[in-house]
Amino acid sequence: MTPEHNSDQRGFLAALIGDGRPLLALTGVSLIGSGLFAFFLAATRHFLPHDVAYLGMTAQQLCEAQQCRIVHFMMHDRVSFGGALVGVGVLYLWLVEFPLQAREAWAWWTLAISGCVGFGSFLMYLGYGYLDTWHGAATLVLLPMFLLGLAKSAKLFGPLPSPRVLLRPAGPTVWKSIDGVGRALLLITASCLILGGLIIGTVGMTAVFVPQDLEYLEVTRADLDAISPRLIPLIAHDRAGFGGGVCCCGITMLCCLYCGAPSR
Repeated sequence: MTPEHNSDQRGFLAALIGDGRPLLALTGVSLIGSGLFAFFLAATRHFLPHDVAYLGMTAQQLCEAQQCRIVHFMMHDRVSFGGALVGVGVLYLWLVEFPLQAREAWAWWTLAISGCVGFGSFLMYLGYGYLDTWHGAATLVLLPMFLLGLAKSAKLFGPLPSPRVLLRPAGPTVWKSIDGVGRALLLITASCLILGGLIIGTVGMTAVFVPQDLEYLEVTRADLDAISPRLIPLIAHDRAGFGGGVCCCGITMLCCLYCGAPSR
């Protein structure tokens, strides 16, 4: 077909990438899919193959210890991590489809900062020494796609405004009104998610457990080491990843609530 018959001369890949928003949306969909997969694994009480190889036992074998409390404890962290991923993915889709499409710069900066926290949390493995190969592979696939989406979508604004746009609320809010109180409570919720995620991630990289955890498990750290010296690093990996996901979700939620105009 000659150019006279087809005025669209874009390459196929360039057309798919578009202004970068399709790549950012695909990142959101991928996060939702990963979260749902985590739900499935937790519901069926299965470890991933690389977890089994690292630990040297399956979830069913570990379930024979402490009336399966250890496995239940690990699945609690994993399903919570999955919930955080689904939350972040849904918020990313909303950001891409509404405020970013409307060329609201705060949405771009929300994605950028949230992505730095979310993808950066992978480096928490340095604190506990267990390198999750599947997590690493997913990061290597999603991170370039996410960064390319950010780079392309930044061109929507011409000169990209500074991140100070995140300090501007969507509009005046009467905090004593019903709407204002509701918004304030949601902002507090998001702030608590950020703080909670930071605490969980820090605990995961350091102490790993709080007293209530060991009380539930009815074991000591020495007991866990006796089962497998690799068990605590695996649990620490789950905790740190869970904390990073919760913190990322809180940051995204906070920016959306503060900068985004109320809409259906």
